Amino acid sequence: MVEVASFRIERIQYLRADGTLAAPLPPWAEDGEELVRLYRAMVLTRAYDTKAVNLQRTGRLGTVASSLGQEAVAVGTAAAMRPQDVLLPSFREQGAMLYRGVRIEELLTFWGGDERGSNWSGPREDFPVCIPVGTHAPHAAGVATAFKLRREPRVAVCMLGDGATSKGDVYEAWNLAGVWRLPMVTVVNNNQWAISVPRSAQTAAATLAQKAIACGMPGVQVDGNDVIAVREVVGRMIERARAGEGPAIVEAVTYRLSDHTTADDARRYRDDAEVSAHWKEEPIARLRTFLTARGLWDKDKEEQLLAWCAREVESAVEAYLARAPAPATDMIDYVFAELPAPMRAQRAELVRRVARRAEGAER
Repeated sequence: MVEVASFRIERIQYLRADGTLAAPLPPWAEDGEELVRLYRAMVLTRAYDTKAVNLQRTGRLGTVASSLGQEAVAVGTAAAMRPQDVLLPSFREQGAMLYRGVRIEELLTFWGGDERGSNWSGPREDFPVCIPVGTHAPHAAGVATAFKLRREPRVAVCMLGDGATSKGDVYEAWNLAGVWRLPMVTVVNNNQWAISVPRSAQTAAATLAQKAIACGMPGVQVDGNDVIAVREVVGRMIERARAGEGPAIVEAVTYRLSDHTTADDARRYRDDAEVSAHWKEEPIARLRTFLTARGLWDKDKEEQLLAWCAREVESAVEAYLARAPAPATDMIDYVFAELPAPMRAQRAELVRRVARRAEGAER
């Protein structure tokens, strides 16, 4: 017998669930200010999530996908990126989007059903929220191809869930990235559930990271509740891609503490006891414990942060609720650069109907 290939998957962790060190910190994490910055970003993300769910429950927002318990994956990934890199998010990456400069008001506008929320003032080349599962992976490969052809030292960072790794278009994007050695890093948020389908029922692979092997790229697994590990490993893979060494996949193992979205009821397919057990691993309390033990955080700072987050979120909500609705013609005007004749007729009819309704309301 001749062995023709072999591989192994490493799992990286720096902070244990109880906030103690599992391994020596990477050099950048010795900077207390950087760790506090990550902590503040995760707390703000959770504050936004809580308010967004409340708005949905009271009929002032559309369906919302919470990232409760998964904040470290998004924030750690965004912190590892450079401003010139491009983020291609799924629908649970609000932490990354906020970290990279998208405003809370803009996120609320999008989830309120107004596409103007995708025209954000922050990272102009980052992609909008992708609702269909995994369809943005080929887009990431396209972005990375453009970077390579232009010889630009930039990286496309694609974020998706464990369920997306079972999609054919995701594999095709990875295969292309591997063949062409594209500057593309995929961060898989393995929160154990693809809506109601557990990870064990959607793939027989021992890890999701090992799916990288078939595509000729490295795959690494990290503790997705350890923001230090996410920031370090994703950053390492991004810089590797930037240096021309090709794509990589990072599997961040975490847990979805919330329903899949506000349209879901997870109690129908999983036990409360299972969820309760995973609360002991969540990322915010873990990092707060570590920061407190190092003298970098205390009760006063926590109260000040929570008050600041509340003000930021409430201010954004007020601006969102005060925003005038988009004109009905927007649903047509941005579909084609030049409208075909049938749609011009539809637009004219829509204008007439809106005008008639306005006349009736004025009487």
